[in-house]
Amino acid sequence: MEIKDVKPNQGNIDLVAEVKTKEQSRTFEKFGKKGKVCNAVLKDKSGEITLTLWNDDADSVNVGDKVHLTNGWCSEYKGAKQLSTGKFGKIELLEAGKAVAGAAASKTVFTNDPGMLGAQKKMSSDDDDDSGDDGDSEEEVDEEYID
Repeated sequence: MEIKDVKPNQGNIDLVAEVKTKEQSRTFEKFGKKGKVCNAVLKDKSGEITLTLWNDDADSVNVGDKVHLTNGWCSEYKGAKQLSTGKFGKIELLEAGKAVAGAAASKTVFTNDPGMLGAQKKMSSDDDDDSGDDGDSEEEVDEEYID
């Protein structure tokens, strides 16, 4: 699938794209649980789309990376389409961007599927603490993404 073919409220999205930009992650708390979220922009030959990255995925995807989103979900926020892994999707790193080439193994899989949490690999150091909430976004936080 290409980005131009993605429609709002569509599931089972499968696409390969490059991470063009990525915002700094921010933390949130909902129902007494903490989480992390950030937005990135994906691009392919057909266009660009926002990808919302939740929790570990927020640290695992970097500018320049080539990623494969499988079983993704597209929502709409303020008239703009936004992709996410949804509850059962995953992001697979196909090729690390030039800035981090060699720092991470290819084909690392990240998922929000609770049954696979033990199988996840983190690509970033736990020493990086981006816990500050910049407050710039008014995005809704969906409780299904909170661990």
